[in-house]
Amino acid sequence: MSVGNSSTELKRVRGLGSAREGGEHWIGERVSSVALLFLGVWLIASLLFLPTLDSATVREWLQTPWGAVPMALFVVTSFYHGLDGLKVVVDDYVHEPGNNFALNTLLLFLAVGGAALALFALGKIAFGGAA
Repeated sequence: MSVGNSSTELKRVRGLGSAREGGEHWIGERVSSVALLFLGVWLIASLLFLPTLDSATVREWLQTPWGAVPMALFVVTSFYHGLDGLKVVVDDYVHEPGNNFALNTLLLFLAVGGAALALFALGKIAFGGAA
């Protein structure tokens, strides 16, 4: 065993060492969490500053760039963060490769579809169409 390597000979032979790819995933989760924290504070503060929370007022607010652009960022970041978290759950608890692949693919399709639907509705509101 060398000084810089803490895995035993048996672990190296069996391939049970580090996968060398968890750091990027961990950082991605933290960055999306911080982004959602700021965007969530923005959303709550923006809604509190509206004169009323009726449909017409919220629609008018979402037709401005200061309402629509951060809301689009909130939608995309929310679906990305949710997909990331659910993939971790599937990877941790579904051990058969075929089922793991199928569930991760289903989650990806649902997340992309949900985000697309939410962005479409936001776009219709922001550009003046009926939602």
